[in-house]
Amino acid sequence: MGKVAVLGAGAWGTALAKVLAEKGDRVLVWSRRADLAEQINRTRENGRYLPGAHLPDSLQATSNLAEAIDGCDMIVFVAPSHATRDVARLAAPHVKEGMLIVSATKGIENDTLEFMDEVLVHELPAHAGPNLAFLSGPSFAKELAAHLPTAVVIAARDEAVRHRVMQRFHLPYLRLYASEDVVGVECGGALKNVIALAAGAVDGLGLGHNTRAALITRGLAEIARLSMARGGSALTLAGLAGMGDLVLTCTGELSRNRTVGMELGKGRKLTDILRALGHVAEGVRTTKSARDLSVKMGVDMPITREVYNVLYEGKSVEKGVVDLMSLPLGPEFSPSSS
Repeated sequence: MGKVAVLGAGAWGTALAKVLAEKGDRVLVWSRRADLAEQINRTRENGRYLPGAHLPDSLQATSNLAEAIDGCDMIVFVAPSHATRDVARLAAPHVKEGMLIVSATKGIENDTLEFMDEVLVHELPAHAGPNLAFLSGPSFAKELAAHLPTAVVIAARDEAVRHRVMQRFHLPYLRLYASEDVVGVECGGALKNVIALAAGAVDGLGLGHNTRAALITRGLAEIARLSMARGGSALTLAGLAGMGDLVLTCTGELSRNRTVGMELGKGRKLTDILRALGHVAEGVRTTKSARDLSVKMGVDMPITREVYNVLYEGKSVEKGVVDLMSLPLGPEFSPSSS
């Protein structure tokens, strides 16, 4: 038992805070919005992002970042990927030696093309580096909050840190597995959102199960190619942070990225879709980062490229599918195969 600061009061941050509070920790959730923090404390529910999930009394919310971190022994970053650097900078002066630092955010920054592990290493004090861990895997906030059995992976370069973090989160309804492959886990968590946009789009077009299965499988190949180019292990992508999260996000009705893709497939404009969604769909921003990173590193990622063309170049989903199906024929398994 200890005190935990959860930085981010969205659905995922609230669900993880609920887990930790139910485990016995005293949890303080930080929100930029004072009105949301007050509402959580008053109603024992995050009505904006996770309605219907009752929050334990040991979970409180605040809009004061210093108050959230003061006296804690673990910090959990759950801000959207585009806000993580700013939050890390704000948190950095308050991070003490020995604190566990867990990132549960999935994405790649647009300008720097850095994953969240790179962002945190650059923005937090040097003494925080050995205590960094990364949580990823197939996990909808709503289902975790409802105690539906869930399994995720904790990646950290230090074995003792992996073990400590796993023990802090483990509950009968939440099982954790260890990985030392931070690069692979971060790649899988970020890029599955891009493939989910594509999977939703072909579902929106009504193209059937064959198409979706092919898209998921070839999407996994793209993720693995980029991960290996960055020094990650292909085996990681066969696990929870790769195939597990990819299948969930590409097929689950609670997937925001799949929902955005489906509406694109039905012909709606992206701006209208995002306005109606009301939540962050990480894949939209990550698509640009992933496409730019693939070009920079010389990694062939045709599905990612077509999603980028649809989102940012005005290409139709139908034309994107035709162009993918018209790629040159070649071997299934090759470092550069499409």
